[in-house]
Amino acid sequence: MKIKANGIEIELEDTGADGSQATRPVVLLIMGLGMQLVHWPPAFVSALVDAGYRVIRFDNRDVGLSTHLDHLGVPNLVWAGLQHKLGFSPRAPYTLHDMAQDALAVLDARGVARAHVVGVSMGGMIAQRLALAAPQRVASLTSIMSSSGARGLPSADPRIVKTLLSRPASAAPQDVLDHYVRLFTAIGSPDFRVPEAEMRDRILAGISRSYRPVGTMRQLLAVVADDQRARELPRIACPTLVLHGHADLLVPFACGEDTAQRIPGARLVGIPGMGHDLPPGVVTQLLSHLIPHLDGARA
Repeated sequence: MKIKANGIEIELEDTGADGSQATRPVVLLIMGLGMQLVHWPPAFVSALVDAGYRVIRFDNRDVGLSTHLDHLGVPNLVWAGLQHKLGFSPRAPYTLHDMAQDALAVLDARGVARAHVVGVSMGGMIAQRLALAAPQRVASLTSIMSSSGARGLPSADPRIVKTLLSRPASAAPQDVLDHYVRLFTAIGSPDFRVPEAEMRDRILAGISRSYRPVGTMRQLLAVVADDQRARELPRIACPTLVLHGHADLLVPFACGEDTAQRIPGARLVGIPGMGHDLPPGVVTQLLSHLIPHLDGARA
């Protein structure tokens, strides 16, 4: 379904849309850079529903079926990266705070007063921003394969950055598909490999639904520009769980460690062999920690 919120249209899915889960606690899922709500593994969502939760997930602005903000132009990521390295804060067409307000507007539109907020990668950063901006609305926070954004943390492997910033050979579906197979293979979990045929099917389903590379670039600039969040994280007071893969080459494990150290009382769990993706084996590992965390915060 599509809602109008925070001045844009946001596509969302709500397992309680028919009213059958009206009394259940809500889990709000926030996806990462350039990724859509359909990239949450069905097994992840169904496990939360089976555990007694109502699950809401949505397309972030600029990707999927939510509003595409092409009038904001194409960002110069090279210049923004240089500014960041020199200690300056690049200007972004919108911020992670704006994206957190989108998430808050989703809760408002669905009549949810308070939710458990779970974000992966950039979604974890947005979740942190939401917990800072509206603490009374966040029952618990879970930050997965994400970062505090603090300066001085280890950067992604240069080979991964090169692959991330590269472009498909053309806009032809096969070239786009091949590009994302290379990317997801590079950042994937070494101990939980997904067969390439299965990976191709998942990627094809996503790009067939929506393919907005310029929107992803604007999101990335919002991430780079959000360089003051780390010093604010000690204000987060809700129960917090930080889940991170030891084999993450895109957002190194130290980034998860730093996030947990900055949030009072946060619990850090490292997952051996997990990279920067959500294959079935990783989903099983994450749920074994996430559901008890949600249940504990709920109690």
